[in-house]
Amino acid sequence: MEWVNSLSTRPSLEAAIADVVDTALAALTNPPDVGLVFISSAFASDYPRVLPLLRERLPDIPLIGCGGGGVIGNRQTGGESIKTVEIEGDIGLSLTLAHLPAVKIQEFYLSLEDLPDLDSPPDRWVEELGVNPGDDPQFIILADPLMTGITDCLQGLDYAYPSAPKVGGLSSGALANGSSLFCGDRTVSEGVVGLALSGNIQLDTIVAQGCRPIGKPYRVASGERNIILALDDLGQTETARPPLELLRELITELSQGDRELAQQSLFIGVVRDEFTQQLQAGDFLIRNLVGVDPQAGAIAIGDRVRPGQRVQFHLRDAQTSADDLETLLQRYAQSPPGPSQPFGAVMFACLGRGRGLYGQPNFDSQLFHRYLPHLPLSGFFCNGEIGPVGGSTFLHGYTSVLGICRPRY
Repeated sequence: MEWVNSLSTRPSLEAAIADVVDTALAALTNPPDVGLVFISSAFASDYPRVLPLLRERLPDIPLIGCGGGGVIGNRQTGGESIKTVEIEGDIGLSLTLAHLPAVKIQEFYLSLEDLPDLDSPPDRWVEELGVNPGDDPQFIILADPLMTGITDCLQGLDYAYPSAPKVGGLSSGALANGSSLFCGDRTVSEGVVGLALSGNIQLDTIVAQGCRPIGKPYRVASGERNIILALDDLGQTETARPPLELLRELITELSQGDRELAQQSLFIGVVRDEFTQQLQAGDFLIRNLVGVDPQAGAIAIGDRVRPGQRVQFHLRDAQTSADDLETLLQRYAQSPPGPSQPFGAVMFACLGRGRGLYGQPNFDSQLFHRYLPHLPLSGFFCNGEIGPVGGSTFLHGYTSVLGICRPRY
């Protein structure tokens, strides 16, 4: 199996495409079977020309991609050395080509009109995608950032393909111009595009949400819709209290630095797998606090809640984001999920990360290569990231989601 990437920062679209295609094809020893293209919003006015130019050189392979506020890829740095770089807010075009023998590859596009409703049976989703669940597919998904039904779409895909890993992101380039999703020979401005990979391939996932817990876990004693009315000490109903009251007490116990951080970077983590006993990074789905009711002491969060769920307050900062990603990468490198060696990876990083968060360029990609040093990496900066937590797929924010490809057998 082969997975190569090339990145160009040439200002001419024709020159950039010629650059990445020639470099990627030269690096392959076999013909490519699939392509991924990510292009910065600096090329926004040229988006309708991307696929026609690519198809002149890559006429027959499945191909998806999108525009982004930044792109990630490999750039020649002199001699034979290649370095993964993150191009933020500047000109960049990243092309990944892969040779995947014994892998079935299907590209798909779902328009807003195509999306089944959540009351539809799984067969409706299978019919729209044309992907057989029996093939055990792995998904890479790209979507329009203005798509209001993205959460329903992810729930529907989980319903139809419950065991399939799904990673991706929302495009983040040229919102005003549209036409920022690419699929086959089609350039579109709404809906979902994706790849389904079946056969001799496994997509391992890492979702780094960049938060650390504070205080202790609680259980939702009372709640409705997205509002938490009362929390108790993990099932001790006599201890139930309004969450805002508990939060105020918690903040007084924090250090001065954490109290300041809580003014702007306070979140709540919801445990998705109720069977997990020892909670650690990756067990929480991080969600925003979106409102409070001082009179009732209730808090509203950016997700639905139900009584019995475990929750814990979290903080996010640059160091925590770095530590979280490093912990997950270290765990993957030291305890790989299978015997086969990975051959390529894609990264979907939030626009809120990168240089603006860390104060230096290429932070997440350099951290990736500290633990997986020889693995080709590409991707883009998203308006929202798609990845699994606790067996279900969610839309995240301020996250780095990784899809790491390896042979299944």
